[in-house]
Amino acid sequence: MAKKEQNNKKALKPAGDQGSKLEVKEKKEKAVKPVKNAAKAVTEVHASLRHLRIAPLKMRLVINLIRGKNAMEAVDRLRLINKAGANPVSRLINSALANAVNNFSLDKNDLYIKKIIVNESPILRRWQPRAHGRSAPIRKRGSHVELILGFKPGMESTSVKKTAATKSQKEEVKVVNPSEVKRSAPKVAGQNSGDKSHDESGFINKIFNRKTG
Repeated sequence: MAKKEQNNKKALKPAGDQGSKLEVKEKKEKAVKPVKNAAKAVTEVHASLRHLRIAPLKMRLVINLIRGKNAMEAVDRLRLINKAGANPVSRLINSALANAVNNFSLDKNDLYIKKIIVNESPILRRWQPRAHGRSAPIRKRGSHVELILGFKPGMESTSVKKTAATKSQKEEVKVVNPSEVKRSAPKVAGQNSGDKSHDESGFINKIFNRKTG
């Protein structure tokens, strides 16, 4: 009987130890778990245009004029550029601005063109028939445009500027006596002897200055 009791005590001891070890492991795992969906500050907005049927050389003439400019200023400038690539680039910038406003709640007036590049898309090869049964190659080139809008260093959003300005401004209210306020009555032509309209004075001068003879 004594041997059975000793065996039962030995069997019960490790069970308790294992349970305590499991609890410690669970606590450690809970403490080590990383925080998901952490908020990140958005400083760049990306947009891209692919397989545009305009040669990269012609597109680079347009994008070189707006690189580093304010986004809204670049859109206004593209309206005056008489090039085939001006309209697609303008639409691309408007798309990036819409992404910034709707997806990230940014102010489009604070964004500028941080990076804009044009890469060559796959060339479409065609053939042109020529004289004496010959053929000449035609290469139809295309472009991939990549755009990145960013914030200039040290720039704040206009919404923050407006709230700060309204807080700093203090309205000054002046107390005025009602007796000090002068109410001007509407003037009527011919009411006072001194008040004469311009037409009447001119007519009288013409009569007395008239030369007779």
